Order: sequence, then structure tokens, then C-alpha cells
Amino acid sequence: MLSRKGLIPDDYFLTRLAENVLQPKYKTKSRKARFVAKNGTCNVAHTNIREQGRFLQDVFTTLVDLKWLHTLVIFTMSFLCSWLLFGMVWWLIAFGHGDLDPKGDDFVPCVTDIHSFSSAFLFSIEVQVTIGFGGRMVTEECLSAIVILIIQNIVGLLINAIMLGCIFMKTAQANRRAETLIFSKHAVITVRNNKLCFMFRLGDLRKSMIISAAIHMQVVRKTFTNEGEMVPLDQIDIQMDNPVGTNSIFLVSPLIISHVIDKNSPLYDLSAADLQHEDLEVVVVLEGVVETTGITTQARTSYLSEEILWGQRFVPTVSQEDGMYAVDYSKFGNTVKVSTPSCSARALDEAGGLERFKVQESNRTGASVRRRTKTSTPKKHETVLVLTS
Repeated sequence: MLSRKGLIPDDYFLTRLAENVLQPKYKTKSRKARFVAKNGTCNVAHTNIREQGRFLQDVFTTLVDLKWLHTLVIFTMSFLCSWLLFGMVWWLIAFGHGDLDPKGDDFVPCVTDIHSFSSAFLFSIEVQVTIGFGGRMVTEECLSAIVILIIQNIVGLLINAIMLGCIFMKTAQANRRAETLIFSKHAVITVRNNKLCFMFRLGDLRKSMIISAAIHMQVVRKTFTNEGEMVPLDQIDIQMDNPVGTNSIFLVSPLIISHVIDKNSPLYDLSAADLQHEDLEVVVVLEGVVETTGITTQARTSYLSEEILWGQRFVPTVSQEDGMYAVDYSKFGNTVKVSTPSCSARALDEAGGLERFKVQESNRTGASVRRRTKTSTPKKHETVLVLTS
């Protein structure tokens, strides 16, 4: 009724009918816990640590690792507590010497113009931050006051050095530079230079370079030893395909990092079918020195089995325009399908290599084409019977 009156389009009812068709329900696969998150944080929780005092032995690192709110609270409380503590000390010195009681003009106090705890607290602030308004000062009457003056100056310098150094290290942490180092969302496995390769793309959004950049890759998965011992997080190094023979890279434009899957690779027995249910994670670590600050930085990411695309490769992102190279980051993670054997690298080597696979694929394609051509050609002696009334 409503659709006939034009209130609701007819396409809406057709769409709803199509959506109401019963679809087969598939049981979702339980998601594997990541060892390293996509943003580089390690997904490891440390529990039941009994020796908590070890963190206090390295106070500076503990303060740097704290959250900004906790650091600012400690920063503020350290100064307030020191001012209050020494303010109490100055009040006790004045109280013990009798400076709080009014005396004659011949009386020389330890600290001038201290009449209450408030004035002692203000004098403590003046001493520690070296303001020196000129109304209050230490005299040579009391030796204890001179000693406290020296101690408070040393304590104030230590607090300034520790807290300001902590704030500087938090603002100049190396992980801030890693925010502009990007990895492709997916990795791919395809053929490159007649070899089956595992590849991902890496880029740097800043113009300042990463000096001595190096790539390290590991496969993290659960393995069993010959004695039956289970290793839940077995970390196996995999080598990067670099003609220089090292893991160093020159990260000026986005690079495709490649790993050749050979007999020394932990992915040697992995096929396209095994990739669907294989419980593995490839961890990628980029290390280098920031050009502007000289601080070593590290960027991390990982790829689960469902984030590895078989039979695809990355599209080019670099083009030459007006005498310079331009990078199109909108194509950074784009991939296209290519012809890739679905078997493992081991099976490919046992079958005779990639060349034989291409010959078999071409023969199979030619046979399918001839089969389709044969079925679509009409027979010469076919008789057509037409019935007329």
C-alpha cells in the first residue's frame, strides 16, 4: 500500500526481500592473540612480579615510563614537598633562636623578617628557586641556618635536574618519530624473480631521513621440540632479500621489503591452503637513528595469517613528474592479483621449479580453452524440426 502511493520506493521492498533470504551461518574463527599489535605495542602482560623494588632502583627510567598525568603530579609534588619541608626547617630554626618573638633593635635573628610559618614557607621558595626579593635573608648569627641554606640549594638543583631531564626525555622519546613510519596493512606472498617471496611495504612520511635503517623479521608461532616440549612463542629469524647482504635500507621513498621463501625459510612448507588455518605471526622491526635528534628509534608491526594475501602484489606508488619523483600514498596499500602457484615453496622445488609450473599452467589453460571451443561449436549435421500449426 505504501509503495503504491509513492511514500516508499519499490526498490526498498525488493532490497528488504533480498536481505530476508536465509543465509548459511558460518562459525567465526576465534581471533588469535597478537604478540605485537599493528601500532607496534607488545601485547604482553607481566603478572605476579614479586620483586617490585627493582623498579625503584632505576627511578629515572621508571619516571620516564609513567603516564604524563602521573609524571606531572610527581613533578609538582616534588617541589611542593621540598618547599614545605624546608619551610618547616626554617620555622624551627627561627623558633629555636627566638626570632618569632619581638625583640629590641640590638637583636640579630638567624633569618630576617620571619614571623610565622607563612613567612618561613615564602623564604624556602625564595631560596630554592633563587628569587631573592630582598626582604628576607640569612645572617651570620646562626651556623645551622647557613648549613640548611647550602643543603636546600643542593637539593633544589637535584630536583630540577631529575624532573626537567625526565620531562625532556618524555617529550623526545623515540617512539614519537615512529608515528610517521608506516607499514602496509597487509603482506603478500607472490612470485618475484622466479621465486616465491613474502613482501610488505614500508614508508616514511617525513623528509628527514632515518640513518642506518635496518629491518629485522621474525616468525612467531607455537612449536614443539623433539622431546615433546611446547614452545608457545618460538621466535625464528627470517632474512631479508638484499643484494648488499645486510638488512640495511635507504628509506627515502616507500620500499617493498622482500623475503625469499627458500629451504632456509620458516615459511618453506606454507601453502595457500595452509595459510587459512595456520597459527603464525610475522613480526617486523625497523631500527634506525633519527637524523634531526640523533636518537635511536624503533617501529614495529606484525602480520597474522589472515593479513597475508596469497597471489597478490603491491601496485607502484612512485612516478616521475616535472623532473622529480612523486609518491602517491593513496596507493600505498593497494594490491592486484597475479598468477601465483598455490603450493608451498617446498612442493614447488620438488615439482621442478617455477618454470615447470608455468608450462603446466599454460597447458591447462590451453586445454580448457579448446574444451570451451569444442562445446560451443554447432554440429554440421544437426537437424532442426519446426512445428507449425
